[in-house]
Amino acid sequence: MNDLERRYLRLLRAYPADYRRARGAEIVGTYLDLAAADQRWPAPADAADLVRGGLRQRLRAAGVTDLIPGVRLAALLALVTASALAGVWGTAELHPPPVEWGVPHVGPFVSLGVVTWAAWLLAAVVIAVAPSRVARWAITVALLLTIALPPVAAVLDAPRPPLFVLVPQMVLGLLGLALPDRPSRAIRLAPLLSAMLAVAATHFLVGADAMGGYYAPTATRFLPIVGGLLLVVGTLLAMGLALGGDTRGGWALVTLLTPAGFLAVPGLADSFGPAYGAITFAELAVTAIAVALAGPAVLLLTILFRSRRTPTPQPSGQQCPTCGARA
Repeated sequence: MNDLERRYLRLLRAYPADYRRARGAEIVGTYLDLAAADQRWPAPADAADLVRGGLRQRLRAAGVTDLIPGVRLAALLALVTASALAGVWGTAELHPPPVEWGVPHVGPFVSLGVVTWAAWLLAAVVIAVAPSRVARWAITVALLLTIALPPVAAVLDAPRPPLFVLVPQMVLGLLGLALPDRPSRAIRLAPLLSAMLAVAATHFLVGADAMGGYYAPTATRFLPIVGGLLLVVGTLLAMGLALGGDTRGGWALVTLLTPAGFLAVPGLADSFGPAYGAITFAELAVTAIAVALAGPAVLLLTILFRSRRTPTPQPSGQQCPTCGARA
């Protein structure tokens, strides 16, 4: 056994044990046949394919095969939300406070955040016109720029959006990477349309010229409202799909609890903190950690609950037309 085969076998542990015993040698053999002569490591695409296939088989074994379609539906709602927020912040970045206020800014922009929001708006355009594979790369670039913004701003000693604005954007973007492989035209256009509507609303309805300190009011008002609207849309979608026996909406709603929770972090920290005084970083951090633990925990408990309620498939006794064995 060479190193490449050994590493493929390690990746194969993503599959259930019974599936590995039945088809493990066949799967690894196929990848080895397609590998280059001097290849020592699995290709990143092969590794992702193995892990994705293993997760799919484990969900099938647990009786929750509808989870992945639900996550893909949640990814669409997450991208629509992230694009709308980028439209709001990107528009407001074009209107820094007056110079006489003495508030630091970056040239004609409020902060370095203009780069991040431009990347998210560009990702919305790419989602609308390019295949999902290219769209995921655009989302990844926007994510990396969002993650890199705090350290870059610290090095340059330049203003940036606060973490309670950036972290929800990261979570929404991570979920958005689960965008369906072949989305319909309406799905592809949804993030771009939401961004355009957000830009128009911010510029004409809110009045971006008066938003010199536009990040501050989001602490306890705007972002929690967006999180609440995200859950309301998810709930309505879940109820509508459930009427037709489709459980994707329910899984989407449970998946959206985490990004909606991060959007509500400032409001939650303010409600649990002292009655008077500004929200401290410690309060925001503790609330964010609680949300990061509670959201995935609810999803995991839901999976365990559904898997226990799903009856184990019983042998049908029918004969396989290929091998002649009884199922």
